[in-house]
Amino acid sequence: MSDRAPALSGNQKRKMRSAARLYAVQALFQMEASGQDSSRVVREFLDHRFGAVYEGDEMLEGDPDLFSKLVGDAVNLQARIDQMTDRALVAKWPIARIDPTLRALFRAAGAEMIEGEAPPKVVISEFVEIARAFFPEGREAKFVNAVLDHMAREARPEAF
Repeated sequence: MSDRAPALSGNQKRKMRSAARLYAVQALFQMEASGQDSSRVVREFLDHRFGAVYEGDEMLEGDPDLFSKLVGDAVNLQARIDQMTDRALVAKWPIARIDPTLRALFRAAGAEMIEGEAPPKVVISEFVEIARAFFPEGREAKFVNAVLDHMAREARPEAF
């Protein structure tokens, strides 16, 4: 018998990366709301949220490496990401005036655009879906798509 875990399918890996992105947005939101540092929040998510069961509902298992990288990069590159986001927003709406959930989303997405390996179109698509999960009425998803498109063109112009 082998001690190795069974290989994950491509679909399972995609779901884990998607879950990691969602958890990164939640973790960044929690850090801003509570003033907690990233190492504490990352540990909490890895230990208590990935695959946890709440009231009979099982939380998705996330890609721990992508999650940790997104949160770490978002923290380390926050000033750069916020400036990039500000340039994508209308002058009357600086990032400080944006909903905290959207701010967390832009920071996680910006981190992946700057330091990640996924193509910008994949990053945009994934984070627009996360926006739809938080804001099902749809206006925010269109807003997120436009802002992330602008950010992606700045962060990775060679991809366009």
